[in-house]
Parts: sequence; structure tokens; C-alpha cells
Amino acid sequence: MKKKKILIDLSILKNEYCGLGQIALNYGKYFEQYCLKSEQNFDIFLLVPKHMVGRFGNNVKYIPIYWWSRYLLCLFPKFDVWHSIHQLSYYRPVDKRTKHLVTIHDLNFIYEKTALKQRFRLKKLQAEVDRADQIICISKFTKQDVEKFIKLRNKNIQIIHNGVEQTTGNTTSKPNFIKGDKSFFFSIGEIKKKKNFHVLLPLMKLYQDKHLFIAGRLGTQYAEYLQSIIESEKIDNVHLVGLVTNEERVWLYSHCEAFLFPSLFEGFGLPVIEAMSFGKPVFSSKETSLKEIGGDCSFFWNNFEPEHMKEFIDTLLNNFYKSSDLAKKNINHSKLFNYKTHMEKYLKEYENLLNK
Repeated sequence: MKKKKILIDLSILKNEYCGLGQIALNYGKYFEQYCLKSEQNFDIFLLVPKHMVGRFGNNVKYIPIYWWSRYLLCLFPKFDVWHSIHQLSYYRPVDKRTKHLVTIHDLNFIYEKTALKQRFRLKKLQAEVDRADQIICISKFTKQDVEKFIKLRNKNIQIIHNGVEQTTGNTTSKPNFIKGDKSFFFSIGEIKKKKNFHVLLPLMKLYQDKHLFIAGRLGTQYAEYLQSIIESEKIDNVHLVGLVTNEERVWLYSHCEAFLFPSLFEGFGLPVIEAMSFGKPVFSSKETSLKEIGGDCSFFWNNFEPEHMKEFIDTLLNNFYKSSDLAKKNINHSKLFNYKTHMEKYLKEYENLLNK
């Protein structure tokens, strides 16, 4: 019997170190092991940038992406199921017989963009939903937004929380920018306005005995804005360190005193769970999905006044490190978002679509 074909769109691996890139990387790693160990009734194809062909072993098959690929989708082979692991991909099935599963991460553009750009993005997402046979959202918050702004036309929509890679046992590498042994806070994410990092600058003026390291791609207008404040106000204990390697990221999570995440728009909030997996206290905004994902393990600021933020951190940080139970609670909470459970849920969705 001829095997069915499932395509997993990992095209976002062109930006391997962004949040979606890390998700795609973990999909590839999972299928490398899954296809090695199991006798499945389908073949897995990974849509990847051409330099990633072979990255996940020889038991998966690869569809390399070239500069012209997105313009000639009709040249792609026929697949039985096509999974777009995020809604922003340029690639989608042309053949109407292909079952299309789409994972929607967020509708942040509703809150960030101008009315004109909102309409354009909504139209694009609506077309994606219209083509889809199954829709997955990564949080209740995202599902609520989809139901509010998109016409579902009785299509099924489910929630599967993101998987989070357990990296606590991974190799670490102390970054070169860490000097001395001063206690430090850590944060990571896209250096964009929605991440709200600027509220941490006046906070750190009140912490002369600590440093804050913010990791993320530099070169954005917002990064330049942050750097200008740091320089003009001589805030010498806040450092924008750019992209870090996975080994450096693990070291920073392992050694930080606390993780600070004032983001205003999150479909999920991956770094929150990553920090918890290291048993670290997480201080977060309570916006969008963050209360849902952090649950009763995160500490949520009521506002971003620096004095309130500092008092809140000082009180709860002291209590956190007095009890080892709180660190264990965070670690156990992070394990709820493991990739094994996450991928098993998706494999069930693939099987359901194959059987339709």
C-alpha cells in the first residue's frame, strides 16, 4: 500500500533564532527521532531552506526552498496533509485535495498596526482560514481573537499549547559580555515596541547593584530607541546584547536571579516557560496570553511604575528563594508544555485528516 505524504512547513528556519524558528527547529528534531523509531503509515516531508536539507537525518524527506519556490507552488509534489506551523508562511497547498492544517499563533497586528494594515492582514488570514481544513490555536487568548475577528464558517478550531524544549541539561557557554559576578536579571525576545522593554530602564536605575541583559536581534528602530535612552541617561547596568547562541541562552537562564518579561502582546509567551524550566522566578505583565500560560507560577505586575515594579520584585524574590518548593513548582509547571505531548496531539490531528 502506497504511503500517505505529510508536509510540515518549516520555512521559518530561515530565521532560526527567532521564536518561531526555535519552534520549527524542535519540530525537525522531533521528526528526526520519530521517523527513526516508528513504523508509521505515512512519510514526513519537511519544507526547509535549502541549506537545512539533511539537518534532521535521513529518515525524513526534504523539500528545499529556492528563491522562486513561493511563486511556483504548482511545481510542489502532491501531499495528503500540509501543516503550516504558523499562519504567516508564504507557502500553502495548491491542490484542493490536500488537507490543510494551520496553526495560528496570534493576531497581534490587530493591536499594533494601522487600520489599513489591519485590513490587509485580516484579509490574508481570512483566506488562510478559508483554505484550511483544521485550525489550531496556541492559546485560549488566540482562539478568542480568532473567533472575534475571523469568519470561521463552522470550521473546527482547537487549542494545542506550544511545546517548550527542555534545555536544562544542555551544554552551556558563558557569554563574553558577562563580566564579574554581579547578580543579574535576564530577558529575551524580539526588540520591538510590543515587548515593552523600555519600562525596565527606569526600573534598573533603582538597582545599582544588579545588571539586566536583554537578548534579541538588534538593528530595529525600537532597539535604537532603547540604546539612545541607555546612553543619554547613563544607565550603565542595562545591556542590549543582540542574538545569543543556544548555549549562551541556557547559561543566562541558568544563572540569572530572575526573568523579567513586560511584554504587552503574546500569543503564547515561550520565554516564560523556558525560564520556569530552570526553576527561575518570572516577573511578567498580565497582558494577552501571559496569565493563561504563566498561571499561578508567574508574578504579575499591576502597573509599570518603577517603584511598584521594584517593590514587587524585592518582596517576592526574597520569598521565592526562601523556599525550594517554588522553584520545583515552576519546573513542574514547565513540564506541562513538553514537546512529546505537543507533537502527539498534532500526530493525532494528522491521522484524523488522513482518515477523512
